[in-house]
Amino acid sequence: MTLIDGAEFLTGPTLARHQQAAWRTQAMHVAQHSWFYRKLWEGRIPPKDLGDLPSLPLSDKHQLRQSQAAHPPFGDYLAAGRDTATRLHRTSGTTGQAMNLALSARDCRITEAVGGRCHRAAGLGPGHTVVHCLNYQMWMGGVTDHMTLEATGALVVPFGVGGTELLIRTIREVGITAISCTPSYPAVLERVLAEKFPGVKPRDLGLKLGLFGGEAGLDDPALRERIRGTWGMEPRNANYGVSDVFSNFAAQCEHDTRLHFMAADVLWPELIDPESGIPVPLVAGAEGELVLTHLVRDCQPLVRFRTGDIIAVNETEPCLCGRTGFRFRVIGRSDDMVVVRGLNLFPTMVAAVLSEMPELSGDYRIVLDGPPPYDRLPLQVERAPDTTEAAAADMPDLAARVAAAVKAKLGATAEVTVLPPGTLPVTEGKTRRVIRSDR
Repeated sequence: MTLIDGAEFLTGPTLARHQQAAWRTQAMHVAQHSWFYRKLWEGRIPPKDLGDLPSLPLSDKHQLRQSQAAHPPFGDYLAAGRDTATRLHRTSGTTGQAMNLALSARDCRITEAVGGRCHRAAGLGPGHTVVHCLNYQMWMGGVTDHMTLEATGALVVPFGVGGTELLIRTIREVGITAISCTPSYPAVLERVLAEKFPGVKPRDLGLKLGLFGGEAGLDDPALRERIRGTWGMEPRNANYGVSDVFSNFAAQCEHDTRLHFMAADVLWPELIDPESGIPVPLVAGAEGELVLTHLVRDCQPLVRFRTGDIIAVNETEPCLCGRTGFRFRVIGRSDDMVVVRGLNLFPTMVAAVLSEMPELSGDYRIVLDGPPPYDRLPLQVERAPDTTEAAAADMPDLAARVAAAVKAKLGATAEVTVLPPGTLPVTEGKTRRVIRSDR
């Protein structure tokens, strides 16, 4: 029991029968071979019906970290012999201990096929030449996402990170038409263009399609419009995934900027209240933490795994593109949430406020110097790139206006520091917006 060709367009009895049959096979595999879940379930037999999954306890990243620490390198949730694994990845470790990820040949094929669905939905296909600018050094976003790009039939250039000047020359010389990277990476390219290629504008490179992932921010219409205006390319949220589960299983299409869930034949989604763990019905208008269960996975199958991502489900009806998966947006990560006087704030909410102020670059950091509780939001922002010192002198109240906007839109009191353009570091990898001194 593996993939269904075109599963992203299916609904109804055919898909449901496949899901139930896949789960029965997977449940037996996990119960027999995953010591981690055998201990967690305390002798309970996994239910045969997916609708009864909430009878099983949740699992989370902290438990997986403990498992790998006690049973290196893959943890006792490795449910197949080591000789079954054909690829090893490692998570970026941006939110804690890096994790070792083992995939069988079948796990790799399924991962690549599902990711291919996502990139095709976002507009990539035969005729495109796409440069892939994510880290190839063990991170799943490198070689695995490269393979998902190839699954679309596009010509893929495996560039990775570093060597931005060489990248710019390569884009111009090869005639590259699409780029796969984080949403913050175009800002790096813009700075290098300005410094090393005077007279060359971003739109002169000829990129037509931007396939973004790895960071939040692309839900902001202002950022999309800025990319279109500066680069002349269409920005697409093309690569949403959870490394421990699937490299990429959701993306937008040309008709809807919200993420489409693309993996219904191999991945079962749930929502829970992040505080209580109580299930939340997955219906239009629902919000909660995304919980995922593998329906097909050999090496490290996960059951009722808490992703830490808080999502809002917008639509459950089929899209104009014909894809039937529910559509959603990511509100933020539970570990990036900052509580200020009882208000739950996520970086994406702050970004939406800052994007409405043309005096700012849009880059920011929330710097937390101590443990909670917090009565103010410590916020560092940058002036827009073209702001001269003379112009800056004409806006002495900028910090106060930013604080007032945060107060009006989010209800929180912000302590704002305005920095000169280019002060905050830009990176080719993931950009951390919330900096905690206690981590």
